[in-house]
Amino acid sequence: MIKLDRADVALLEALQVNCRLTSEELSEIAHLSPTACQRRLKRLRAEGVIEADISVVSPKAVGRQITMIVLVSLERERVDIVDRFKAAIRDTREVMIGYYVTGDADFILVITARDMEGYEQFTRRFFYENPDIKGFKTMVVMDRVKAGFAFPIDVD
Repeated sequence: MIKLDRADVALLEALQVNCRLTSEELSEIAHLSPTACQRRLKRLRAEGVIEADISVVSPKAVGRQITMIVLVSLERERVDIVDRFKAAIRDTREVMIGYYVTGDADFILVITARDMEGYEQFTRRFFYENPDIKGFKTMVVMDRVKAGFAFPIDVD
C-alpha cells in the first residue's frame, strides 16, 4: 500500500468528483502550488494510485437503454478457464464492469444493451457459445440510483 498524506487525499477526492479541475483549482483544494500538485499527480499516476481519468457517460444518452447485472458460474474453477473468462470480459464492449467473486457465482458482470433483443443476442454469443460457462442469472436494472467510481480515502 502506498503512503498518502493529506494533500494526496485532497487531490484524489477532488479528482474523483471532477477530473477536469485545473492545477490552480487543485492547488487551492490541496493547499499546494500548482506545480507541486502536478508533480504529485504524476507520481500518483506512475505508482498506479490513479488508474484512469474517465468521464461517466449516461448509457441512455448513447442508446444503451437497459442494464443487467449477471451472475456467472463456470463449469470448473481452473486457472486457465478463469483467466480465459477474465480476458473475454476485458475484450467485450457490452461488459461495463466485471468482478471475480466468492459465493454463489464466480463472476458478477454489469452489462448494457440497446434492448432485450440485443441482450439476447449478446447472451447467445457470450454465454451459450462458451463451453466453460455452467450457467448465468440475469437481473434487469430498473433504475440507476448512483454511478461512479468515487470512494472514501483515509489518511493513515
